Amino acid sequence: MNRHLLYAALDAAEHGWAVLPLRPGDKPPALHGEGVCPGLGDCAAGHRKWEERATIDPDRIRRAWGSLLFNVGIATGPSGLVVVDLDMPKHKTNSSADTPDGVTTFTALCERAGQAIPTTRTVRTASGGFHLYFTTPPGIRLGNTAGRLGKHIDTRAWGGYVVAPGSITRTGTYAVVDNTAPVPLPDWLYALPTPRQASRALTAVPSSARASSYATAGFNAETASVRAAPEGERNATLLRAARALGRFIAWGDLPRSVVEDALQSAGECIGLPPSQCRSTIRSGLDWSVARNQRRRTA
Repeated sequence: MNRHLLYAALDAAEHGWAVLPLRPGDKPPALHGEGVCPGLGDCAAGHRKWEERATIDPDRIRRAWGSLLFNVGIATGPSGLVVVDLDMPKHKTNSSADTPDGVTTFTALCERAGQAIPTTRTVRTASGGFHLYFTTPPGIRLGNTAGRLGKHIDTRAWGGYVVAPGSITRTGTYAVVDNTAPVPLPDWLYALPTPRQASRALTAVPSSARASSYATAGFNAETASVRAAPEGERNATLLRAARALGRFIAWGDLPRSVVEDALQSAGECIGLPPSQCRSTIRSGLDWSVARNQRRRTA
């Protein structure tokens, strides 16, 4: 098992993809966080995050995977990759039986765009979904997205990572099903996950010019604050931003979907898990909307 995971990490590094150890049998990074940083080794000059510590150095990889059963993560941003994650519905119940999975949604997305499903490196995930590997457009820095392309479709770029083939979790193994070299992210697909969607949506908000300008300024300031949040303060910053922007939803200046998408993208770009982002955003917006609606009717 040690050799199997070691070879999986070395294989990824041979492709030029920076790897990081994940917890044995699981998916979270196995590296220490800022709160418990010993200030040694890579962190001697200050704490370095998992994305900064991902490596293609075979000697470091052999030391890391030489004795422990770490799963393998690929840091997508430093590796020059954008990975489209076609996920499966989380809960298979009677009410969700008709919910399309990521493959179905992505197939429909390609059909609407008049494009063939891209042929590129494909990995089957432990849950039965798929990871489609693409190389990033030159000179472009993309972040993560969650659900922006469609139901059960996420993307991983800067600020994200994917579990590499060969890794094993409680639900199964990650395995290559198409060993084609990653092709460049198609132009038509690249245009969909960019943050420009949110800014375009703001121009369609039906409100007064003064309110629109005020709301837009607040929107830009709060999303920027989330993207700049330091480790250890990220979730708290995301919650504050949601509470600050919730008033604009209550007042009719911004649609909730625009705020949710922008904050979700910003939170994932700084490394917060998608599910945590969604929970924090929902909590902050619900609190703020209820409070500001009461104030308006008082």
